[in-house]
Amino acid sequence: MIPQNEFAEARRFLLDRRGDYDAAYEGFQWPTLEHFNWALDWFDAYAAENDAPALHLVDDAGVETVCSFREMSERSNRVANFLRAQGARRGDRLLLMLPNVAPLWEVMLAAIKLGVVIVPTTTQLTVDDLRDRVRRGAIRHVIADAEGAPRLDEVPGAFTRVIVGEERAGWTAYHGAAAHAPVFTPDGETRGGDPMLLYFTSGTTSVPKLVLHTHRSYPAGHLSTMYWIGIREGDVHWNVSSPGWAKHAWSNVFAPWNAGACVFVFSYARFDARRVLDMLVRHAVTTLCAPPTVWRFLINEDLSAWPVRLREVASAGEPLNPEVIERVRAGWGLTIRDGYGQTETTAQIGNPPGQPLRPGSMGRPLPGYRVALLDADGNEGDEGEIALRLDPPPAALMSGYLDDPARTDEAMRGGYYRTGDVATRGEGGYITYVGRTDDVFKSSDYRISPFELESVMIEHPAVAEAAVVPSPDPLRLSVPKAYLVLRPGFEPSRELAAELFRFVRERMAAYKRVRRIEFSDLPKTISGKIRRVELRDAEQAGAHSDGEYRIEDFPELKDS
Repeated sequence: MIPQNEFAEARRFLLDRRGDYDAAYEGFQWPTLEHFNWALDWFDAYAAENDAPALHLVDDAGVETVCSFREMSERSNRVANFLRAQGARRGDRLLLMLPNVAPLWEVMLAAIKLGVVIVPTTTQLTVDDLRDRVRRGAIRHVIADAEGAPRLDEVPGAFTRVIVGEERAGWTAYHGAAAHAPVFTPDGETRGGDPMLLYFTSGTTSVPKLVLHTHRSYPAGHLSTMYWIGIREGDVHWNVSSPGWAKHAWSNVFAPWNAGACVFVFSYARFDARRVLDMLVRHAVTTLCAPPTVWRFLINEDLSAWPVRLREVASAGEPLNPEVIERVRAGWGLTIRDGYGQTETTAQIGNPPGQPLRPGSMGRPLPGYRVALLDADGNEGDEGEIALRLDPPPAALMSGYLDDPARTDEAMRGGYYRTGDVATRGEGGYITYVGRTDDVFKSSDYRISPFELESVMIEHPAVAEAAVVPSPDPLRLSVPKAYLVLRPGFEPSRELAAELFRFVRERMAAYKRVRRIEFSDLPKTISGKIRRVELRDAEQAGAHSDGEYRIEDFPELKDS
């Protein structure tokens, strides 16, 4: 049953206009939601008498778990009553550190119903990471599995400890939730502005920030994500993302369940492109969103050999290189539609289904977002920092950085929220990513976009991943240097370096050609984003390896 409320009306507006971007963008209004609890007012109402699958999990051994919307509603009610019995109260903060198992979704719904603030946490954190999160997050309750519990045992604090999967001394067993009542009664109304989620960002350049979202900003905010991906009621949606990161909640909770789709997840111990492709076919996945790293692995296979039932394919997390898009189009006849957003927001910019695409562009502003590009003086133009107008702010924007008003004020100044990312705007309002404000650099007074160079590098059949950073140079101030990860079957060599220099020379203007190459693994955050800051720091420190090749080492290729 689809409830009759302001949220449902906003959802219906976008679904009815999924092929008409202009009408959707011009007519969409964020719902005000003065009082709103997504789990109670949307999910439970939608789930009533609804036996359609809401969650379908397959683990590495092939064991499947399937839950209907009705079952998820009832199970989360039991968990909410169980957590209340453990002392969880409205406003408490709960650190949730679970892999892709059904209790993760049950707890998400249960905590929202209780008004407990969820702190999603990756299972890969160290003890020191967890100490930081428990301390800075003022955590009152933790839920973990047998793998994570021993690390949390080393974290001091008087917080409630609940373990999923097995019993452990000092921990309350999660399976006790099944004995609690299947009906939940809230202790009062939830305000749309009440805190709901607290995210520790992945920290590509600094220690993680604490991003606070509300009962309005995330559930309603992800109407834009639903629209961008093109998820419809009854779809089987797979988002390849690890728990604990914002993209997991984006596309494994809110966007699909806003649409009324089934969340599908295949949990693997080790990524295997062929197994992933097999799962797409076997489970009739209709919409797929995956980060660029996954797409780069998939295109190493003959995609045409897998008769997928996909209707929509999307990518987010980092910009997607044009070469990858072309390889998927050749294999499946589908175009990967890029999108852009942040932990601090939902999907801001994207290519919705049925719209003309521009090569290399991540799309246009999504419904509800008014995007400006600001130059160094804060003036709007067709190139500059991506910023969101705050008059009024989009509903999907975070409340701010917790306990850091100075950083919040810095991000939201002059009537804009500033993302820290640089882009250009071209014909038709399409926006193309350039790089982080701290990634873009100058060489001989020319402005260099690492992403542009990286996109060219991975067009070469030997290159799987590339990261371009400035390398100090006495003549040009700095020159572009590419750190490269090779595809299977290729080995680092002087001959390959020469071939790559020739490859770039044929495709790039002289001033922005890569002039140094190093074959190396790429440092990444545990969410998979490349930590270019480490590579930049290594260059500034002069930490070159014996595997570096310079254009001047190849007289036949040297140019001015």
